Amino acid sequence: MARGAQARRPEDPGREQAQRGLEGSAGGRAASGALELDRLIHERMRLAIVSILSVRDALSFNELKQLLGTTDGNLSVHARKLEDAGYVKCEKSFEGRTPRTDYKLTDAGRQALERYLAHMEALIRATRER
Repeated sequence: MARGAQARRPEDPGREQAQRGLEGSAGGRAASGALELDRLIHERMRLAIVSILSVRDALSFNELKQLLGTTDGNLSVHARKLEDAGYVKCEKSFEGRTPRTDYKLTDAGRQALERYLAHMEALIRATRER
């Protein structure tokens, strides 16, 4: 193949069937008819953060870091992206002289997670119907 030329992939019939399954399913309607996953939540660490926060009222930075088994920097970057999107609320305070950062899932974050899960369920159903 010539340099810079891109190989053309044949159309993926599985993707087409999954899209048809989404369009005709209750899950597809719950996902507002969107055929693309929420890329913000789809990333593994961010999905883990919103999933954990969906079952807890709030968690501190250190609690999240421990549960996720990640580094300070990695958690900071992903939590900031979720915060910028309005999915997570960050509250900073002090316990004595020690800074404390707590995270909570917002209503928008909960709705985004519900849409994401409905979309994934519709994809699974469409794949199993094949």
